[in-house]
Amino acid sequence: MNSLAVDVRSDWASRDSVLSSICLPLTGFDCGVALNNLGYMYANGNGVEQDYVQALKWYGMAAQHGYEPAQFNLGVMYANGQGVDQDFAQTLKWYQLAAENGTSTAQHALGTMYATGRGVAKDEEKARHWYFLAAIQGYSRSQFNLGLLLLNGQGGQTDETEAVRWFVLAAEQGNADAQYNLGVLHECGRGVARNLEVAIGWYLQAANQGDVFAQGNLGLLYHNEEGVAQDFFQALKWYHLAAAEGDAQAQFNIGVMYANGQGVTRSSEQALHWFELSAAQGDPFAQHNLGLLYHSGDGAKQDYAVALHWFRLAAAQGFSPAQVDLAWMHASGQGTLQAYERAHMWFNIGAAAGNSDALTGRELIARQMTAEQIAKAQTLARDCQKNGLSDLK
Repeated sequence: MNSLAVDVRSDWASRDSVLSSICLPLTGFDCGVALNNLGYMYANGNGVEQDYVQALKWYGMAAQHGYEPAQFNLGVMYANGQGVDQDFAQTLKWYQLAAENGTSTAQHALGTMYATGRGVAKDEEKARHWYFLAAIQGYSRSQFNLGLLLLNGQGGQTDETEAVRWFVLAAEQGNADAQYNLGVLHECGRGVARNLEVAIGWYLQAANQGDVFAQGNLGLLYHNEEGVAQDFFQALKWYHLAAAEGDAQAQFNIGVMYANGQGVTRSSEQALHWFELSAAQGDPFAQHNLGLLYHSGDGAKQDYAVALHWFRLAAAQGFSPAQVDLAWMHASGQGTLQAYERAHMWFNIGAAAGNSDALTGRELIARQMTAEQIAKAQTLARDCQKNGLSDLK
């Protein structure tokens, strides 16, 4: 009877050499697949502890075997600095190899590098080229991005009709951004005949995927009776979905509906709440409406100082109705010291924007001012405009 081995063997091959030996009986392609799979396991921690250095090693071996997905994956790791220092020259090298061999993800990635100028000199013509190569293979993100470049005339001539064609191809694969853009183009009649019914169909597809802009636009169409029967409940439904994701315009529109009692019981308190959410994100319409509510004491305790604050913020964004109201507060000394020069300044700025109420207000206030005060006010207006309306004192 043979005796059992009792000594520990010392001639085992290293783990790496054992793993790499799996390639010996395989073709170069099959070996590339196996090595790439090992890289993927290490990169994502699938069955092994996540280790970017090991992932880089195995992707590199697969890439050297000419396996295009591994070449792309290697490029991604260099782009993200995973397991190696970030190196866009290496990223470009590996993306290029994979892209030239027809890998659509690599072609898209190259297009994005050139479109954004990340790691390379920005070149929208090259971006179009690489997006096109991926797009004709059915890569939906490239179809969408190519549509954007064509729509905006980036990297070549504007071609709205061709942009629509690529958006449709992407949208039919479920790309929500393309579906939303098709809604916009059909609503505006760009690249296609204006058709609100078709626009709503595309908006619905995007909105049902959670696209906030499509949800907001659907709310507007139902709110304003455009392409569909007016339906305040549907408008509120879509506004609320967009508002829940932080969309400032949808928050503002809900405030408007509460202020007017459209589809809901009129509530100035609820209007104030929604305007505050929108205004906090910088929406000048909401900021102006908040100023009006605090000025009148509707939905909140009357507070001229708070009203003045919101009018100032909206006025500084060039919102002329707020500039007019701010001017009147300076003229009457509400929430601030009375200052005709400051009032004239804001009337002047509003009038320059074409606001007729500002023009009327300027004429009225000028009757109570000396020539010297008017000259000072005009200087203030010029200085304020030069500073981007940043003078809020």
